[in-house]
Amino acid sequence: MVARLSASDASFYQFENTATPMYVGTLSILRRPRAGLSYETLLGTVEQRLPQIPRYRQKVREVTWGLARPVWIDDRDFDITYHIRRSALPSPGSDVQLHDLIARLGSRPLDKSRPLWEMYLVEGLANNRVAIYTKSHQALVNGMTALEVGDVIADRAQKPPLFGEDIWIPAREPGTAELMMGALGDWVSRPHQQMRVVQSAIASVVTDSGEIVDAGRRALDIARTVARGTAPNSPLNTTVSRNRRFTVASGRLEDYRHLRARYGCDVNDVILAVIAGALRNWLLSRGEPVTRTSTVRAMAPMSVYTSPDLDSGTGPGQAISEVAPFLVDLPVGEGNAVVRLSQIAHATESHSTAASLVDARTIVTLSGFAPPTLHAMGIRVASSFSARLFNLLITNVPGAQSQMYIAGTKLLETYAVLPLVTNQALAIGVTSYHGTLYFGINADRDAMSDVDVLPTLLQESLDELLDAAQ
Repeated sequence: MVARLSASDASFYQFENTATPMYVGTLSILRRPRAGLSYETLLGTVEQRLPQIPRYRQKVREVTWGLARPVWIDDRDFDITYHIRRSALPSPGSDVQLHDLIARLGSRPLDKSRPLWEMYLVEGLANNRVAIYTKSHQALVNGMTALEVGDVIADRAQKPPLFGEDIWIPAREPGTAELMMGALGDWVSRPHQQMRVVQSAIASVVTDSGEIVDAGRRALDIARTVARGTAPNSPLNTTVSRNRRFTVASGRLEDYRHLRARYGCDVNDVILAVIAGALRNWLLSRGEPVTRTSTVRAMAPMSVYTSPDLDSGTGPGQAISEVAPFLVDLPVGEGNAVVRLSQIAHATESHSTAASLVDARTIVTLSGFAPPTLHAMGIRVASSFSARLFNLLITNVPGAQSQMYIAGTKLLETYAVLPLVTNQALAIGVTSYHGTLYFGINADRDAMSDVDVLPTLLQESLDELLDAAQ
């Protein structure tokens, strides 16, 4: 089945480079069952769910001479064992060794001659655990008609649901002449649309069906974002290499909820304040000049309702939320943790989408496990703007607050692995799951060789707020 890539999908596909591959990754840590989690079991689980994510059996085919955007076509040679792979740490593998492996896997570009995703079952992890790392190209996940694979393989019960037999027959692959005729037809019927092959900021809010959703409000959001001007100078902004460092942090969600209640703000405000405090101390540890007015500007996309009707039977593969751009200046120059939180809460409160944030209890009931898809949507929003407008990307998305399972195996921890934007050395993805906040911290290996200090600095920043709240 042939379908043309949307303008935004095409831009992700065509304009990435080897230093900043455009994917969204997820690291899942699971409790190894007594009988183990076999490669064959994981293979079967994903294979059963592929009908819910048809793009994962399609590849991209470019049109001769670039006459039109590329198209999705069925991969007639689809081999799931190419995409789902096994890896192992020298037992007993440490978390540091696992993070080094994720950094290496995340540095590799995806094979563009095949469907644009990979999954790794990582064995040998200490303390009776296994890990699953998934990597999906940004062109593959739009959050509306295409979900991330992690969204559909997670279950709320240990016993996976039954799925009917999947009989997939790939469509005939179109020839070069057929693709060119289709491109010429598009030029005749929609000449203006064909001139917009490269995504613009306004094009990023157009759905795959070509409909503008709340165009007036979205245009206003974009105008306000662009009007903020260039981000302040920061050591976070430098030429990015092809190599990465990855580390993680976590914190009790109850601590963040306590601070939310104590200071009358939102959990997202507390998260941003904790990150601001950590970045402040990181800058000071490097001897960087930090004055009272110093800021670091973050792109922190917000999830918002697309429709007030949440009882319309929304299911997997349908849009349940949108993600709006939000630039926030993190006051890293402010020495008082409570004042930092107050300043961030004020900035969030004044944002036009703050009143319509998606409630975690709502979003997680409408699909399997939404965080991987929502992180991908946040990346899409951030990538719609010049990297010169912000210093780093922070995505924060809600997940299920009950136990989840993958292939019948208990999901213990989940971390987003965000791509780095051009000339940005750090990206942080935050996921709430089962009473805990999980921070996935991806950084450029050369520019942030000291990224391993951030987990400690995040905890110290949180403790500073908790002490002040007593």
